Amino acid sequence: MREYTVLALAAALAAVVLDFALKTHLVRQKRFWIFWAVMAALKTVANGYLTWRPIVLYGEAFFLGVRIVTIPVEDYFYGFGLITMNVVLWEYFTKKFRVSETPGREE
Repeated sequence: MREYTVLALAAALAAVVLDFALKTHLVRQKRFWIFWAVMAALKTVANGYLTWRPIVLYGEAFFLGVRIVTIPVEDYFYGFGLITMNVVLWEYFTKKFRVSETPGREE
């Protein structure tokens, strides 16, 4: 298997494992998938422009060669992993360090 393919799939798998390990359960929520659909659409526009121009070039030896228009399919897996890991960590640390609001407490 190609290097970029392996790394992209590993990033996506790591994001899902992290989601379950930290018990944020984002991948089980409908709102996460709506968010991901919006992010994928925006990624398609930005990445599509960069690969169509061609500003970003991919070595054919490093990925499967399967493209969605001009975008290597691995970019979607990599993007999923990157975005999902960030959102999982955000959710985890937001819940972990949430300061309870105490009436009458001034900062």
